[in-house]
Amino acid sequence: MSDRDFIPLNIAVLTVSDTRTPDDDRSGNALVERLEGAGHILAARDIVPDDRRGIADCLRAWCARADIDVVISTGGTGLTGRDVSVEAHRDVYEKEIDAFGTVFTIISMEKIGTSAVQSRATGGVAQGTYLFALPGSPSACCDAWDGILSKQLDYRHKPCNFVEIMPRLDEHLRRK
Repeated sequence: MSDRDFIPLNIAVLTVSDTRTPDDDRSGNALVERLEGAGHILAARDIVPDDRRGIADCLRAWCARADIDVVISTGGTGLTGRDVSVEAHRDVYEKEIDAFGTVFTIISMEKIGTSAVQSRATGGVAQGTYLFALPGSPSACCDAWDGILSKQLDYRHKPCNFVEIMPRLDEHLRRK
């Protein structure tokens, strides 16, 4: 057992899709079920079309909110022409978490083999907020949550986690 107490985070879920609605957003629902089941708080939720500027605008708006610690998007990480979530995320990132995509690929390889190369999952930081772009399949969202995010977004996880460094993510903005 950990000597640390759990710290609930405020997490926003963004579904990127031209076709999904709140009634059939299985990937968004899977993420909400997992984050709330872990004790975190759903701070915001929305569905936006596959539009780079629209996605980036939503990410920036949520990063500017003091009541959002993490944004997880689902959808738009593939290779087709409409898949622009990764580019939108990178438009917003101050720093990319390069290993996030690598670890996600390793986890995916165990389940879907070499098809894992078709995903461009990514993570980064902007304005003191963590941002993660996941594929649009419910299974991939569950794999990312169960294999990476549930641990890294839990202050009790050792030897280190994203939560313990959150107070320092925007320290460069406070320097004089």
